[in-house]
Amino acid sequence: MSLFNVFDVSGSALHAQSLRLNTTASNMANANTVSSSIEKTYRARHPVFAPMLGDLFEKTKGVGVQVLGIVESNAPLKQEYSPGHPLANENGFISLPNVNVAEEMANMISASRSYQSNIELMNSAKQMMLRTISLGQ
Repeated sequence: MSLFNVFDVSGSALHAQSLRLNTTASNMANANTVSSSIEKTYRARHPVFAPMLGDLFEKTKGVGVQVLGIVESNAPLKQEYSPGHPLANENGFISLPNVNVAEEMANMISASRSYQSNIELMNSAKQMMLRTISLGQ
């Protein structure tokens, strides 16, 4: 196994956490959007990850984190009675997204810390490689 595999694994993790941060930011930006119908209401989105468990000794197969896609939350949407609102339906209800702001903040903090940890891991691997090279001098 090559020490360079550390950069492949950390790089894929950085990509995954960056996507997670962007998805969380999108959810938080749309947390208070109002819609007149359930079909048009924003639904929280979450990325789905899976491990890439290739052969560590072959360069053709990757290792790290794979992004399988982004899925919409199936949590129920919020309905609020607001008959005076311009987007209220015929029954006086407006539809609000199923975004839980506290959960999204926890996701943002977790993704940010994971991103930082992977940057530190890459820096440590780089320092180890540089020290290994300097041994031969």
